[in-house]
Amino acid sequence: MTCKSTFVAATLSRTAPGTMDLQLTSVAGEEDRLLGDSDDGDSDNLRRIQVGVSGMTCAACSNSVESALRSLDGVVTASVALLQNKAVISFNSSLLQDEDIINAIEDAGFEAEILPDQIATQSNPRRTLIGQFTIGGMTCAACVNSVEGILRNLPGVKKAVVALATSLGEVEYDPRFISKEDIATAIEDAGFEASFVQSNEQDKLLLGISGIASETDVQLLNDILCNLKGVRQFSIDQTTQDLEIHFNPELLGARILVDAIESDSSGKLKLFVKNPYARMSSKDLEESANVFRLFTVSFILSVPLLFMRIVCPRIPLLYSLLLWRFGPFQLGDWLKLVLVSVVQFIIGKRFYVAAGRALRNGSTNMDVLIALGTFASYFYSIYALLYGAITGFWSPRYFETSAMLITFVLLGKYLESLAKGKTSDAIRKLVELTPATATLLIKDTGGKVVGEREIDALLIEPGDLLKVLPGTKVPADGSVVWGSSYVNESMVTGESAPVLKEINSPVIGGTINLHGSLHIEANKVGSNTVLSQIISLVEAAQMSKAPIQKFADFIASIFVPSVITLALLTLLGWYVAGVLGAYPKEWLPENGNYFVFSLMFAISVVVIACPCALGLATPTAIMVATGVGAKNGVLIKGGDALERAQKIKYVVFDKTGTLTQGKATATTAKVFSGMDRGDFLTLVASAESSSEHPLGKAILDYARHFHFFDDLSDTKNGHSNNKSFDWLLEVTDFSALPGHGVQCFIDGKKILVGNRKLMAENGITVEEHVEKFVVDLEESAETGILVAYDDDLIGVMGIADPLKREAAVVIEGLKKMGVVPVMVTGDNWRTAQAVAKEVGITDVKAEVMPAGKADIVRSLQKGGSLVAMVGDGINDSPALAAADVGMAIGAGTDIAIEAADYVLMRSSLEDVITAIDLSRKTLQRIRVNYVFAMAYNVVAIPVAAGLLFPSLKIRLPPWVAGTCMALSSVSVVCSSLLLSRYRKPRLTTLLEITVED
Repeated sequence: MTCKSTFVAATLSRTAPGTMDLQLTSVAGEEDRLLGDSDDGDSDNLRRIQVGVSGMTCAACSNSVESALRSLDGVVTASVALLQNKAVISFNSSLLQDEDIINAIEDAGFEAEILPDQIATQSNPRRTLIGQFTIGGMTCAACVNSVEGILRNLPGVKKAVVALATSLGEVEYDPRFISKEDIATAIEDAGFEASFVQSNEQDKLLLGISGIASETDVQLLNDILCNLKGVRQFSIDQTTQDLEIHFNPELLGARILVDAIESDSSGKLKLFVKNPYARMSSKDLEESANVFRLFTVSFILSVPLLFMRIVCPRIPLLYSLLLWRFGPFQLGDWLKLVLVSVVQFIIGKRFYVAAGRALRNGSTNMDVLIALGTFASYFYSIYALLYGAITGFWSPRYFETSAMLITFVLLGKYLESLAKGKTSDAIRKLVELTPATATLLIKDTGGKVVGEREIDALLIEPGDLLKVLPGTKVPADGSVVWGSSYVNESMVTGESAPVLKEINSPVIGGTINLHGSLHIEANKVGSNTVLSQIISLVEAAQMSKAPIQKFADFIASIFVPSVITLALLTLLGWYVAGVLGAYPKEWLPENGNYFVFSLMFAISVVVIACPCALGLATPTAIMVATGVGAKNGVLIKGGDALERAQKIKYVVFDKTGTLTQGKATATTAKVFSGMDRGDFLTLVASAESSSEHPLGKAILDYARHFHFFDDLSDTKNGHSNNKSFDWLLEVTDFSALPGHGVQCFIDGKKILVGNRKLMAENGITVEEHVEKFVVDLEESAETGILVAYDDDLIGVMGIADPLKREAAVVIEGLKKMGVVPVMVTGDNWRTAQAVAKEVGITDVKAEVMPAGKADIVRSLQKGGSLVAMVGDGINDSPALAAADVGMAIGAGTDIAIEAADYVLMRSSLEDVITAIDLSRKTLQRIRVNYVFAMAYNVVAIPVAAGLLFPSLKIRLPPWVAGTCMALSSVSVVCSSLLLSRYRKPRLTTLLEITVED
């Protein structure tokens, strides 16, 4: 079926039962004309396609294909990629057709086909995308390594990271060479389940649909989308009621798209945006429910087996019934065979399928061990049954071993999935902060509010005016344009005290409005919101691997082969020892032999060994720790940063805005010339009016207050009321001199405002009495700002920046933890020493230029010590990047936050201690997990092999061994979950201070 409009032609094809894909291909040149990119007729006929070419084996083949293509009249460019088996051809569609391209390649001796999903492109080549996939069936670090290796070898994949604890894979790929469907297929071919979750595509929307009841409704939706300008491609899944749309964001917005569909369907169709995290959560719940369902059925079928084995021999009537011969076997054997076969091959199918695919890919995992153990038990029992029917010698059968082993492994998997679900509580709780809907205020052309409507919160766009009622959540990041209220931001920043919000105050999506109504203007939506970025940071940290994980990866790579080798040695050892008479025949089971006796030990060795516990030891702990950190206002960007922080030796603090409040206040204005004080302040304020430095803002506020006695609260959030500054003088040739000050011209005369260096470089003499005044300021922890006008020093401004109230206590706390605090600042030595003395820092670096901060960090690292840097400004970003662990104050600049490994959302120095303490507790927990996992295997495997049997007669039946294996993984996850009880260290406890009532 074909659908045409003025700018697109749509081809509808059914790809699977219940699923429709609609491929939109631009009519030549129409998309460009629509965007106004080209009016040239030749470029209108230019078409670019990708062709899959099979049969190429070497560079000569690719050269042959390229030559055949370039010889065609109308081909503009032709490029053949040998490894990707693809050709990219640009040609004049008025001279050539797609079929001509295919024929040329086939005439050259190769097979060719046009690759699907090729949307127009002579312009805007697509960048790489980052796609997220859920991956089911991974059980240990070996599975993770297998999936990562397969993904990284795919053509077009740049990077792939897989996390065992979250069952997620993140793949950076080039959509020109590989699609998300290809990636999912590759994962499934490796023996795992895969489904696409989301990507960072900005032109794609996934919607849920309600109102589709028949094929007529589907056709209606097809017609609407066909005729909607800007829609490039869409697919409808009638089974899940999902609609995926690719659109041109320059022509359509997400809300316009949804409104258009609902309007054109006369309200019959209702659409809502599907949250990818909600879908992931539902998949996790579905997987847990599925495992529980399998366990329940397996348990129900296994109970009769145990009943026949343990209870029936004590009930003569039932036992005689089981011994009744029915054909070649007894009735009991028939019942056991049927029940166990169902458990083995229907319920336990997942283990065999996963094991088979793993072996096919040259890897081994826990599924291989389970499959091997159950296979040996089941088929030995079949052999013993057939052997008894033929010879009349009935050896013991162990059907129940196989069934109980699968049952208890499934129980362990179910408990493990529940425990792992708890580790992802942090992201789930963050996602739940976002409200489902928002109240959009509708304005007329004059800007007056004329109505309101409820919309999906995921459809909010920048510039929307939103109404926030008391007790409801703020739907998006923005600023208040009307009203005032207190807002609870604790769920995002960790700060418990409500924050007053008035006009121009910023608000954060997901926080709770407590009292009054607010009207806010949204300025950040979607992935740009603070909450989304926090979720992304936490998610990225949980996806990352700590260096300590390499140990588990190495063990996992050799674990299964080693266990199988040990099992074979156990089988041979007991069998040979028995044949040689090393132990008495009384040890053998009734009607048993040496082989059966030895086989049970070998099976126990196979099934008791657990690589899962090792694989889960690190990622589960990191998941919990990053979630706990986010809850406490400490965002951790990766497992490597978490691991490094516990070894920190030095913490380097920037002074301004880090140790101090960053709210500089002018305290003194001293004039040393005959100039009037008011004229002096007007001159200095005019020079600083173009400066973005906090000290310049402080001088402006001081001067305005002096002239007009204004309330300084009018300069909230660092933004002064410009209407009060029309008294400033005209400034020319302004320039900011980093580390020195500013200079400019007023009335044709140069004015300098800055430090001693600035004065010295311009030949300005600082008199002795002026120097004494500045020294007094500096010894009082204030900064002296020198002012020169027309080559004469005319006065000094005193600037104070109060210390944060917790600074001194935090510094002492770090010393108690064995960490050396260092302060670095661009300020002068006297001010720096005074501030350092007040907080208790002895190692001070003053008069340091921004680039010099990074050099100081490197000098501290020379002895092999790990250095952390705590800063908030752009000038701190080089040092944050150079440090082993960078910690950015949350109220700082975006550049500083980008360069850091930790983000302290509350801007409180106490969180520096929290970050280090949490790192130490996490690594301690990981080590405990490793010790437990290793100790379990070191102790359990010898016991399963029968080491204690000769002396203590202790042996582990295979089903008991399987239970131990399953519970070992659960124990490691539960150990990691203990981190969720983490509480921030109390400074009074840390400092051993006793507070008396």
